[in-house]
Amino acid sequence: MEAVQSWVSKHKLATVGGLWASGIGASLIAYSRTRSPMKPSLRLIHARLHAQALTLAVLSGVAAYRYYENRAGGEPKPQIESSAPSVAQLVEWELLSPF
Repeated sequence: MEAVQSWVSKHKLATVGGLWASGIGASLIAYSRTRSPMKPSLRLIHARLHAQALTLAVLSGVAAYRYYENRAGGEPKPQIESSAPSVAQLVEWELLSPF
């Protein structure tokens, strides 16, 4: 399971693209097996909509997973060092500034 998670985390775009393509393929296969009077262009539109809904659901799930993982302390937040000048440095700069 960890191997799959590490591969997915390294290849995020390929994973989403593969999921989208498999969603279209599965939807097209499901529509072709039923004897519906829909034209192929309408089947393709429905397949695209199903694939988009599947992709959005998976992306929402991944976002929620990352949020709760980070909140539980999975990854420490990077500390930003403040490089703001002190009051004494600002006064010195104002006094020594030629402008």
